[in-house]
Amino acid sequence: QVQLVESGGGSVQAGASLRLSCAASGLPFSSYIMGWFRQAPGEEREFVALITGSSDYTEYADSVKGRFTISRDNAKGTVYLQMNSLKPEDTAVYFCGADGSSSWNTVVWAYDYWGQGTQVTVSS
Repeated sequence: QVQLVESGGGSVQAGASLRLSCAASGLPFSSYIMGWFRQAPGEEREFVALITGSSDYTEYADSVKGRFTISRDNAKGTVYLQMNSLKPEDTAVYFCGADGSSSWNTVVWAYDYWGQGTQVTVSS
């Protein structure tokens, strides 16, 4: 059974940093593109960042570019999201997703598996 488990969320003040982790099991992790998405109350889930299986390519939403960094450790089956200079606009539930296709996508429906999400709250 595929399982994705996010952790590392919390409540911080603007300007702080957090590192999210997503531990994957039950799938050939290195064969999957891994993505981070976020969803604020009343809004649709939106793309944040992705990283290909061999870490040869990353993509970021414009809203987080220069502040967030995605990385992965295939030996540990874990993908990370380092979030720096957090803003109140970053407040959301953050989800990791796994995409088994051979080309990267930023759309929600391209992802095959999702974690349960972890809450990030940024106060002014």
